[in-house]
Amino acid sequence: MDAKQLHEDARSGKIGVDDLLDVISHQSKTIDDQTKTIDDQTKTIDDQTKTIDDQTKTIAAQGKTIVAQGKTAEKLQGQLDACLEQLKEIKAKQDGHPTQRLEESYSMSAEERRQARKSRRKEIDAKTKRTGRGKNDEKLERATREENVYPEGVAADACQFSHSRPMWRLLDGKATLVAYHIYRSGNRFGQIVGGVGRTEFGVEIHVALAHLVYATGLSIEKACDVLGFFQELALSRSQANSLLNRLAKHWEQEFDHLCDILAHSAVVHTDETSWSLNSVWVFIGEKVQLLFHGVHKDAATLEAILHLDAFPGVIVSDDAAIYRDLSKAQKCWAHLLRKAFKLALICPKDRDYRRFADRLLQLYRDACAAKSDETLSAEDRGEAVLKLADRLTRLCKKRYLDPTTTQQDTPEHSFKLLVNELMRLLDAGAGSGELFTFVTNPLVEGTNNAAERELRGAATARSTGRTNKSFNGARRRTIIVSVLLSLGKQLGSLRLRAIVDEVNRWVAHGKSCFEELVEQSEIEPRGLDVVCPKPG
Repeated sequence: MDAKQLHEDARSGKIGVDDLLDVISHQSKTIDDQTKTIDDQTKTIDDQTKTIDDQTKTIAAQGKTIVAQGKTAEKLQGQLDACLEQLKEIKAKQDGHPTQRLEESYSMSAEERRQARKSRRKEIDAKTKRTGRGKNDEKLERATREENVYPEGVAADACQFSHSRPMWRLLDGKATLVAYHIYRSGNRFGQIVGGVGRTEFGVEIHVALAHLVYATGLSIEKACDVLGFFQELALSRSQANSLLNRLAKHWEQEFDHLCDILAHSAVVHTDETSWSLNSVWVFIGEKVQLLFHGVHKDAATLEAILHLDAFPGVIVSDDAAIYRDLSKAQKCWAHLLRKAFKLALICPKDRDYRRFADRLLQLYRDACAAKSDETLSAEDRGEAVLKLADRLTRLCKKRYLDPTTTQQDTPEHSFKLLVNELMRLLDAGAGSGELFTFVTNPLVEGTNNAAERELRGAATARSTGRTNKSFNGARRRTIIVSVLLSLGKQLGSLRLRAIVDEVNRWVAHGKSCFEELVEQSEIEPRGLDVVCPKPG
């Protein structure tokens, strides 16, 4: 009700004065409340205006920060681009290696030696007041045995004395310093039997040290201790390291011959494992055995070692991807059977897994029986392979044709993968596939256990930290171990005297047993430098 209507009602007597006063009081109170509300809203607007001003200042400050950060980001991007370019150059220099490798040792003792060389000269011997190797005359005076060496085929009275040379030899199981007196006839000099270059240690000491370090798995320090304890040979670590380097260099040509012989082998067992530098890869032929340390496990390395285009033999291996699509191959049955046995042990209540493992094992035993049966002709062996392949197909058929998908990381999924692997290997290659090649070829084995056994020493060395830290060391180990193992195959066993006699025969004959074998080769050998290039 407005004020004009109240006034007329009051004059006409419709409402009383008291009522009119109450209405006026009520309206006055309402006006006061509205005024208070307006004041509150005005205050709120003032506060919001202040907040907006503060936010405007903050936004302006953040804008300046963003501009500064943008400039910093541009600078960092430029530095990042420069680093990427340097990284590309480094990778290009490494000839495709995924990580940078140092060519020299980076152990604590090696760093201490480098620091010592930079800061001061070697300590001078307090007694002799000189450094380096001892004088030749002093060594000759300490010799306990003397021998005269004449040119081959020349009488002693027709020769004249040339010089004397001291050399440590292992005689009757004890280290003996021998003074060799070299005689000459014209330009022909007497040659010491069992010497390795101009070193002062005989070949038997080189071989014994190499066997202790690489075959037995001792460190160089412990190998020196063993030689000192049993043979009374005082040999320092630096001397032992030098002897190993000299032996590896002396046997480089023999290793080249081994590579060529391997490439012409009828059967090659191969396997690999990780190493401190890339991988270690073993290859076992009928007459040679090679271990490549520090090489990559890839198709290029396999091609460099075996020359696959011209390789005439069968490769026995596991089912790794690197060995697939080979013209002649035999996959290891031990790997396949272990997978079947594992499923039977994981799920002992599942009869299908146990039945599959038992039948697969019996199938392999029957294949081994057919291989050992000397009365079977080549045609009979082919028929036996067809029957074995038919049995394997019937064993795997149900699960192989099952389109049902299985969840990964389950026994059923592993079982289906095993079945698919067996069927793939059965259809791979030519003729008998890659599972029954050993039945038709008497030289081939059904498992790759020989190669796996040879890698146990490398795996132990890797676990105990006795691996190489540079490619120089890996190359040295590759040469020495391969020649020693191949000598063991040639001689039937690894014995120090037998190896020394064979090496001395090389010198007398002018040709090693490996060189005699490689003369039958019809291709140009590529040798060590293709697989293990000289660092630096």
